Amino acid sequence: MSDASVAGGPPALPPLRDVIARHGLAARRALGQHFLLDLNLTGRIARAAGNLATGTTIEIGPGPGGLTRALLAQGARKVIAIELDPRCVEALRELAAAYPGRLEIVAGDAMTVDPEKLGDGPRRIVANLPYNVSTALLARWLPALPQLERLVLMFQKEVAERLTAAPGSRDYGRLSVALQWRADVKRLFDLPPRAFTPPPKVTSSVVDIRPLAKPRFPADAQLLERLTAAAFNQRRKMLRQSLRSAVPDAAALLAAAGIDGTARAEDLSVEQFCALARALAEMRGRGG
Repeated sequence: MSDASVAGGPPALPPLRDVIARHGLAARRALGQHFLLDLNLTGRIARAAGNLATGTTIEIGPGPGGLTRALLAQGARKVIAIELDPRCVEALRELAAAYPGRLEIVAGDAMTVDPEKLGDGPRRIVANLPYNVSTALLARWLPALPQLERLVLMFQKEVAERLTAAPGSRDYGRLSVALQWRADVKRLFDLPPRAFTPPPKVTSSVVDIRPLAKPRFPADAQLLERLTAAAFNQRRKMLRQSLRSAVPDAAALLAAAGIDGTARAEDLSVEQFCALARALAEMRGRGG
């Protein structure tokens, strides 16, 4: 589907490579830039995000606007694009002029923006995240997930494997627990390096994150983070040893939660980590 085929869209848009050349948009490694220009792939990502006709679609790091075009062509009612690179901001302004009232550009650092406060609900984030800040951004968004309808995000494949990893696997870790506690997570498809300009050294994966209205199991978020940090920072050790950095009497905590002290971090499910957090809250409430 071309942009011109969408009601209200422009008669034509210049090829992305022309936009890149005209604005001098050579990708900058310091910004983690790898531009996705393949219209079939950007369209596939936009379609994966579902119905965009209501609320606000938030894009992080749009670059020259390849995915932005796809979101607008897919019928996004409102796209808010957050872009740090001033060169790309200028290119995006041309796209905004072609789609009056449907594309808003926020020039700045996504790490300082609260996406759950942008635009009207329902809000969703659809983005080819800059590799160098992808996990930091996701970690920052975790507390606000209940205010977001959906996130369709591209990561390095190894990061996507961590997000979707099940207990018992080597990829299962702190971020796996923190995200799966709050959302349903699914890896949708991979993109090879050659799909990007310039090609990265790694394969990328698109991940679908559907936030839950409330976390999957009762637990205090700070205590859960404290326990998973201690457990996975020494993941080769048994929990009765690794948890000592988080709680003085790790053996008592494990017994209270009904968990074998000889188990290791990767052996515990999200539910079991939440049980540990609740047991720790009870111990602290008793002055333990």
